[in-house]
Amino acid sequence: MIYNYYELRVGREKNAQRTLAEQVYAGGGEGVLGVFAPLLGYASNEALVLTDERASSDAVLKGSGVAAAEWRRMSPTLRPHQGARPEAGGIYVHNWFTIDAEGFDEFVRLSGAAWTDFEAKFEAKIYGLFAVEPQAGETASGSRQLLLITRYSDLGEWQKSRDPTSEAMQIFARRRELTRVSLARACVLVPPPEPAT
Repeated sequence: MIYNYYELRVGREKNAQRTLAEQVYAGGGEGVLGVFAPLLGYASNEALVLTDERASSDAVLKGSGVAAAEWRRMSPTLRPHQGARPEAGGIYVHNWFTIDAEGFDEFVRLSGAAWTDFEAKFEAKIYGLFAVEPQAGETASGSRQLLLITRYSDLGEWQKSRDPTSEAMQIFARRRELTRVSLARACVLVPPPEPAT
């Protein structure tokens, strides 16, 4: 399955992300997996949308107040599993990794090896690790991009999970050797509207 990740610039109105989310969820149907509003590291006028191939890009790009958009096509690695959707509540950290292309398989393997300990020790759940479709510049430079989306109970739990003595963090340290750059930012899931009764 192919996924699309949209980074949108919206209006400055207080409820711009909520208004956009309502339209995107309604227009994109089951293929809209999540609309996220900024928390830390994003501009206040950004919105992020994750869809699968069932949602049309028009449902996202023609949403109310969308002033600019960038998007990337991605495929899942170890997660998400078919049909998985982000859970409401908590915070989501979207971590972009630029890695050495030849280390791609090892990066994915190390990630999966760490998740069992990581999820057992912390109030955290890996939603997905996505391989981003390479662009020409990345191919020429020998790099690959991945997006890791993780749900934490709160920012305090994210901080706690940085514990370098955990088995997971020791594995992540080995994964770091394959990483050129990582950029983690926090957001919250704007849940879909409740179905009318």
